[in-house]
Amino acid sequence: MFRKQDKILIGAIAVTAAVSALLMVSVRQDSGAAVRITIDGSLYGEYSLSEEQSVLIDGELGHNTLVIEAGSAHMADADCPDRYCMDYKPISRGGETIVCLPHKLVVEVTGTRDAQQPDVVVP
Repeated sequence: MFRKQDKILIGAIAVTAAVSALLMVSVRQDSGAAVRITIDGSLYGEYSLSEEQSVLIDGELGHNTLVIEAGSAHMADADCPDRYCMDYKPISRGGETIVCLPHKLVVEVTGTRDAQQPDVVVP
């Protein structure tokens, strides 16, 4: 059915595609500059990842404490029944999120740390 050369070619193409996909995923994940906190779709606040702080989040459905340190954020405390949001690993890359469903709370990393640099310089 397939000759030896065909199998080698198919294998080489598969390996090249896998390596390319891994490189694209790793390059796309920029380190974030800030976290955006929303409760039930409404903006609660935005906080820099470069400033170490503890953010007490008071919502109508409960309270959470978000800790920002060493360029990442994690949920340190929550008074929801399941407390799953505290199990998330610290987030620091663009697009990563922490979600607390009982409190309708979403914490998302936004921006990039190099956002001050221009994309293109025009002479």
